Amino acid sequence: MTYQDLAGFQTVQEARAAIRAGIFSGHTAGLAPGKLQCNIAILPEAYALDFLRFCLRNPKPCPIVGVGETGDPTLPTLGPDIDIRHDVPRYTLYRNGQFSEEVTDISEHWRDDMVTVALGCSFTFERALVAAGLPMRHVDQNVTVPMYRTNLELESGGAFGGKMVVSMRPLSGADIPRAVEICTRYPLAHGAPVHVGNPAAIGIAAMDQPDWGKAVTIHHDEVPVFWACGVTSQNALLSAGIPLVITHAPGHMLISDIEEDAALPIWKP
Repeated sequence: MTYQDLAGFQTVQEARAAIRAGIFSGHTAGLAPGKLQCNIAILPEAYALDFLRFCLRNPKPCPIVGVGETGDPTLPTLGPDIDIRHDVPRYTLYRNGQFSEEVTDISEHWRDDMVTVALGCSFTFERALVAAGLPMRHVDQNVTVPMYRTNLELESGGAFGGKMVVSMRPLSGADIPRAVEICTRYPLAHGAPVHVGNPAAIGIAAMDQPDWGKAVTIHHDEVPVFWACGVTSQNALLSAGIPLVITHAPGHMLISDIEEDAALPIWKP
């Protein structure tokens, strides 16, 4: 099944069923419009409290939207039938702080001491930006959004810390104020941009060489706009050197049953 086939699905049930069945393992940008998409971190309970402290101290890149019970692969606050072992298109496994492998199902890796943490994702506000007529270049080009390491320091929590990761979307100068206004309403999906313009000012040396995702076209009349990114949490997990951590592969999110706009009255500043 291609991305174009799945993109035609209008319900989260259809999209998640295709993912769970193993017939779709692509990126989830633009899928199940209106549903909250989530970054995922799965780690042993012994490290979970410090990781949650880290996320609470860095809410821009790591906004917590759901936490599972120890050893329980369900996330009932995000959907009554979610099983985190099967419902992400692609997972990344890290062992002792090093990349181990990518898989499309984690049943054989699940343990009774595992805790799932779901974090908000920038894909959530993209629908609102598109509705306002703002371009999402990575969606148009059918690639994973480009993500970059920066020199922006994070607040530590136990063994977790490091530098922020950002995602980038090019916009015209005239569109930037509208984008800021829209995204400010979604603090649980990273909120407003953290930087606009010169990439070198936040430690990015080469826009055509993202650390994750794929480079996208930036037109001559556009400016790179950077948002805090949930991959930040993956960097923090790696730096802690945990024996086993499971995350979503960048751009391959959990699609929840939660309506994005249903939370707007709570999220508005």
